[in-house]
Amino acid sequence: MHTETVTSADGTTIGHRRYGSGPGVVLVQGAMGVAQHYDQLAQALAAQFTVLVPDRRGRGTSAKAFTDAHTHQRDVEDVQAVLDATGARLLFGLSSGALIAIESARQLPSVTAVALYEPPFQLHGMPTAQIERLSREVDAGRLDAAFVTLMRIVKLAPAPLLALPRPLLAAAVRQLMRYQARRPPNDYAPMTELIPSTRYDLRVLTGIAGRIDDYRALNKDVLLLGGTRSPRYLREGLTALEATLPRSRRVTLPRMDHTGPWNADQHGQPDRVASELAAFFLRADRG
Repeated sequence: MHTETVTSADGTTIGHRRYGSGPGVVLVQGAMGVAQHYDQLAQALAAQFTVLVPDRRGRGTSAKAFTDAHTHQRDVEDVQAVLDATGARLLFGLSSGALIAIESARQLPSVTAVALYEPPFQLHGMPTAQIERLSREVDAGRLDAAFVTLMRIVKLAPAPLLALPRPLLAAAVRQLMRYQARRPPNDYAPMTELIPSTRYDLRVLTGIAGRIDDYRALNKDVLLLGGTRSPRYLREGLTALEATLPRSRRVTLPRMDHTGPWNADQHGQPDRVASELAAFFLRADRG
């Protein structure tokens, strides 16, 4: 593995890792993740593919201060910069990264196939008030409160936990951030970096997640992946997307949740995800 950089359309430097050799596959990260979260998934694919793992802007090797002018189109341009520089034609995305991946597939002729893990399409309305609240909390430096708001937007924690009073949850987040600060540095970015970066993800959500009908004309092979332990709204989103896309295949992975593609030490099961991706992308590459 080694690290490279590309320059996106607006001049932002996007860092990415390169693994292996073969047809090029770009893995797009979701919220609260950096390239390191995909390390084991990339290694599992590297025997058959050249795997490119960019850090999304605002985190890791793609440092970029958030501005209110940001839109999801910048994220598509970041993906395009990696595709253009490497010749890759295959895309995978998790969560908000899956939204970026499908929108990139819609816009960019160079993308020939795309795999999506639980894109968070909002079938019952956008959580606009919560999104605006998170932005205010980050601007005020209240990262503990912002993370609590994020938990309630994405609904990935157990319902009894989300029902706890906000001050109690915020106190637990502060304790976790203090624990991280005492540990030796590692390749995972700290919460103090990742929480502010979620403003990028929420712009992706508001820009793409309410437009599922836009993908009726996406005439490319799409693999839809999800776990049986993920929240109902993510499973419903996959069902709606399956009914929308003209060329899709869906695979439900037993005993897997939203962290499935991440490293095992982040509660993922990357080998299982890699098996599905490899079979799909090899078929797509043979065309």
